[in-house]
Amino acid sequence: MPPTQESRRDVFRRIAQRPHANWPVYDATPLYERDSPDGLASDIRTVSQAWFKHDAHDSVEEFACALPLAYFRLDAHDRYGRSTRYEMDTLFRMFVLKELHGWEHETALLEYLESHPKLCERLELDRVPDQSTLWRSWHMRFTDDLRKTAQKAARTILIKAQNAGATVPREPEQSLPCREDDADEPDPDDELILDKAGTITEHVSRFVFPAFSLNRGEGCEIHENAYWGLQTYLGLRERLAAKEGARSFVYESTRDRTPLGHAHREHIRDLSVDQVRAMYRQAITRLLSEVAETEQFFRAGIVAIDITEADQFTGDRTGHEDEIIGTKEKTDEYAYQWATVQLVGNAVPLVLDARPVRRGESRKEIVEDLLDSAEDLVHVDNVLMDREFDSQHVLEMISQRGLSYVVPKRMQTSEKAQAKRLLQRDQDRYETDRKLHLGKNEWHETTLIYRRKEDSEHDDYRQYSVFMTNGGSGHLTEYGYRWEIESGYRSIKRFMAATTSKDFGLRFFYFAFACLLYSIWRAVDLLVQAELTGEYEHSPVITADNTLTLLKKETGIG
Repeated sequence: MPPTQESRRDVFRRIAQRPHANWPVYDATPLYERDSPDGLASDIRTVSQAWFKHDAHDSVEEFACALPLAYFRLDAHDRYGRSTRYEMDTLFRMFVLKELHGWEHETALLEYLESHPKLCERLELDRVPDQSTLWRSWHMRFTDDLRKTAQKAARTILIKAQNAGATVPREPEQSLPCREDDADEPDPDDELILDKAGTITEHVSRFVFPAFSLNRGEGCEIHENAYWGLQTYLGLRERLAAKEGARSFVYESTRDRTPLGHAHREHIRDLSVDQVRAMYRQAITRLLSEVAETEQFFRAGIVAIDITEADQFTGDRTGHEDEIIGTKEKTDEYAYQWATVQLVGNAVPLVLDARPVRRGESRKEIVEDLLDSAEDLVHVDNVLMDREFDSQHVLEMISQRGLSYVVPKRMQTSEKAQAKRLLQRDQDRYETDRKLHLGKNEWHETTLIYRRKEDSEHDDYRQYSVFMTNGGSGHLTEYGYRWEIESGYRSIKRFMAATTSKDFGLRFFYFAFACLLYSIWRAVDLLVQAELTGEYEHSPVITADNTLTLLKKETGIG
C-alpha cells in the first residue's frame, strides 16, 4: 500500500522523538556536507528503521519510491553535468529497486518496470528508459561512491524491512538486531559473532599493542608482549594484583618465559606519566585509524570530560598528599583521581585520552589539556561536563575554541530564588541569558536553562536543575549522552589490576591500560557489527569478557 501523508507524518514524528536520531544529518550534525554519500546512507538508515515499523508500510518498493533525497545534492555525483531526460533522483530510486531485487543486469529492471505501470507512476516515469540508457546511467553517469551508496541503501532497506516482518524480494546478508527499538528481534548467531570477533581482535591487537614500549634494551629473554599479556590477564580477573597474577599466568600462558610480579611492576614504575600518556595516545591513534575505515564510525561530534576516583585510600599518604587527594564530594576521604575525555553520542565510546589529577591543578588546566588531545584526534563539536566544571573561565576557554558546551550549574542564591518562583508558577522550563564575570571588566555570556525533573523526590526548588550552554536549548538534549562516560568508568575499573602501591606512575598506568582495553573492546564491537551488518548499534553485541579472552590469546595466553 502506498504511504499516505498521515503515515509519513507518523514516521518523521517518531524520528524526531528518538533521543539519538540526528536527521537529516546535514543539518543536525557537522559530520557531513550535503553531497556526502555517507550522509545519504545514514539518513536512509534512520528513516527506514522507523518506516517499516508503521503498520501501513510493508513494501520495500514503495520505500524506494519515497527515499529521503530532498536534502542530498545528487548533482554533485552526476558526471554528465547537463540536462537529461531522466533526473538523478529518479535514476537513483530505480537502481535501488534493482539492488533490492538483486538483479545483475539492467534488462531485468527494464522488464519489471514495463510490467508495473503503477510503480512507474510512483517513480514519476512517463516513459521507461531503454536498456542502454540504464547501463550508461549506472556505469558512466553515476560516480563510484553513488553506486556504492545505492547498494548499501538497498541492503539497509532489506534488513530493516525483514526485521519489521515486511515481505522482502530476497534475503539480505547476515544481520544483527537493533539492541534498543528492535529488542524483540531474534538473537544473532553467537558462533558467527565470536568467530568474526576473534579475527578482528587479532588484527587490532597486532598494531595497537606495539604502541606501548618498556624501553628495556636489547637481548631480553622475556618478550615484551608477555608483559602486555600479563597486564591483560590481570584485567580478566577482578581485583587481581600483579604478584598473584604472575603466578597463575605461568600456567595459563603458552610462553616459555613470563615475567615475575615484582619485575613487571619495576618495569612499569620506570615509565613516567608523560611516557604513558604518549604511548596511550599513539595506541588510540592507531585504533582510530582502523575504525575510521568503516562508514559507521563518526570521527566527529560530542565528547564528555569527567573525573573518576579510585577506591578510597585508607593508608598513610605522607609524602603523597599532592597525588592522593580528596574526593569529588568534598568528604574527609582520600583517593587517587583520573580525568578522561571520551567520545559519546552517535560515536563509538572510545576513551581518547586520560590523565592524572594532582592537587593544585585547576579545572581549566585539565579541560584544556584533554581538549588539546581530543582535537588532535577527532573533530570536536560539543563538550559535555559535570557541574564541577561550571567555572566561567572553563566555559570561556571552550567558547574561545569555537566549541559549544553543556554543563550543569551549582545552584547559588539567585538560582534557588528563580527555581522557587518557577515552582510557584508550576513552570517546567525557563531560559535566561547570564553574564559571568571573568575579571578586569570582562564577561562570559551564557544561557541558563532551568528544567524540572520528572518524578523528583523533592517537593521544593530542588525539583529543578540548572544548565549552562552557549549552543542553544537544543543542545540540552545531548546532555543525556553523558551517562555513557559513567557506564564506561564501571567497565574500565573492572579491567584494572589491583595494587596497594602508592607509586603514582604505576597507579596511572593501570588506569590508562584499563582505558585501552575498554576502547579496544568497543572498537572491536563496532568492527564486528559493521562487518556483519553494515550498521552500528550502541549496545554491544560482544561482551567485554569475550574481547579480553580473545585478546589474551593474541598476547600469549592460552
